Amino acid sequence: MTDLSRLLRRSIVAISAGAVISLAAGSALAQDRVGDFALLDQDGTYHNMSWYDNNKAIALFTQVNGDATSLASIAQIEKLRAQYEEQGIVFMMLNPLGQSRESVKASLGDDLTVPVLIDDAQIVAEALNIQKSGEVILYNPSSFRVMYRGPAGDALNEAMSAVVAGGLDAPVELAVNGSQIEYPARDSNMTAGVSYSKDVAPVLIQHCADCHRDGGIAPFALDSHAMAQGWSPMIREVLMTKRMPPAQVDPHIGEFSNSYNVPFEDQQKILHWIAQGAPRDGEQDPLAMIEWPETEWAFGEPDLIIDLPPQEIPATGVLDYINVVVPIQGLTEDRWLKASQYIPSDRTVLHHTLNALIEPGQRPKPGLIGSFTHPDQPYITPYIPGAEPYIEDPDTGGLLKAGTTLALNMHYTTNGRASVDQGRIGLWFYGEDEIPTQRKLGECACIFANDWTDIPPHDPNFAQVKSVKVGYDAYLTGFHPHMHFRGKSMVFEAHYPDGRVEQLLNIARYNYDWQVEYKLVEPKFVPAGTEIVVTGVFDNSEQNKANPDPDRLVPWGEQSWDEMFFGQVYWKAADPSVLDQLRERFEARSAGFAAN
Repeated sequence: MTDLSRLLRRSIVAISAGAVISLAAGSALAQDRVGDFALLDQDGTYHNMSWYDNNKAIALFTQVNGDATSLASIAQIEKLRAQYEEQGIVFMMLNPLGQSRESVKASLGDDLTVPVLIDDAQIVAEALNIQKSGEVILYNPSSFRVMYRGPAGDALNEAMSAVVAGGLDAPVELAVNGSQIEYPARDSNMTAGVSYSKDVAPVLIQHCADCHRDGGIAPFALDSHAMAQGWSPMIREVLMTKRMPPAQVDPHIGEFSNSYNVPFEDQQKILHWIAQGAPRDGEQDPLAMIEWPETEWAFGEPDLIIDLPPQEIPATGVLDYINVVVPIQGLTEDRWLKASQYIPSDRTVLHHTLNALIEPGQRPKPGLIGSFTHPDQPYITPYIPGAEPYIEDPDTGGLLKAGTTLALNMHYTTNGRASVDQGRIGLWFYGEDEIPTQRKLGECACIFANDWTDIPPHDPNFAQVKSVKVGYDAYLTGFHPHMHFRGKSMVFEAHYPDGRVEQLLNIARYNYDWQVEYKLVEPKFVPAGTEIVVTGVFDNSEQNKANPDPDRLVPWGEQSWDEMFFGQVYWKAADPSVLDQLRERFEARSAGFAAN
């Protein structure tokens, strides 16, 4: 046993029970093995502790605005970083109160050089059992265990020395001077108890059950208390790491109707219920009482169904993209389209589709899919990971002309068994006398092969930037990102003509499995000349567990092991007369295609 270990063991024994909190007590969530977790920092950057598992420890300095020990920590952090950062210790601060990003930055000033993880729901700080503002946690990102908790100073320095030299013999816990950290949600929920039937089941129904059900796209069904209780350790893990619900975005940037974020209060209730053993109460089980519609169609039986030709998918191998042209049959007159839904017969092999409409008298042109369209053309939803049925905003739609042909570009992946996928697309129209006055417009901030910059091997934060300019007053309605396995984050910003910059959407944890169109709750006005700047960050390091090959210089390419960058922006024209100008431009451009 080392001298340090003897000293620290004696210190632990000597500290009174009232001055120190056990790693396994004081909170129903706290334990020696805390588990993996993730938080966003003061800039909205996502930090998942397991991503740092090539390091020996993460040092988390507790930060509270206006607290003297928090301010004093900055100088201590810089001194320790100079000594230990290159030896495998990562330095961060943790705000356990969920204080605002602006206030954290203002409190710490310009000297701050480390991320401050902001615990909006207090679930991570509670799991770590942080009690005082002056606490420092040494956390192992491989075992997810706390190795040291105590003050900054000589003991922390010695503990870090031991960690980089090979590890501590036992967890170390020392008394800390500082202001007490309060957990009002924990105290309330653990004292009064959390009701499964009143508190937890409604949250699971709202945020989880639609996918986690028989016939859903998720791997198990949350259709009873028994299933929720049985899967409760997994539910805790995915909430703590922000892996589920899927496709969630930074809750502090913009307001989206499909952000998938679980409110902080609901997260607390679920985790405290799990900590209590996930008990059942009430005579009836709300999860078992859910009745799902017998049809998969979201808006009732469609007015028209497009049956796609079957695609035979082999068990193994790499498949080229498949191009399919399907005449839209059964449409005898032009109709204004209101909603659409793509249902594949085998979701396990279809990754995504792109589509374009070829109107009567037109002929398909290479590159038309995903490029410009007539402003009056309807939007027929493609299939994307996490696809939802699509319905237009009120008084918005496009004209689907009789005799139109649908061109699809289909990306399939093999999954170890042969399959046949035959998709269907349902269409819903406005009434015969209804003509919507607004159109869904937009443009893509896309990087293609001709201006792509290859991603260097082992680069964990390679950024590429593309922008689109809105040429007229408009209302932004939504955003759609697309990258592949190395995609890490994507941010959309508005650069206004007066010089102001506003962040519109922060996809802090991009996930290739979930690429949805994020729809603004309220359309956002942008004046003519506004530039929408999209920044995509790629992680080509071995720490990216989805990375096919971190040794590779990654080019642009259609297959998933290559990369792409699409930052689609959707908007509506503020002045309807703009549509006439767009129609003229379309006709002129179409004439140019015909001439060539």
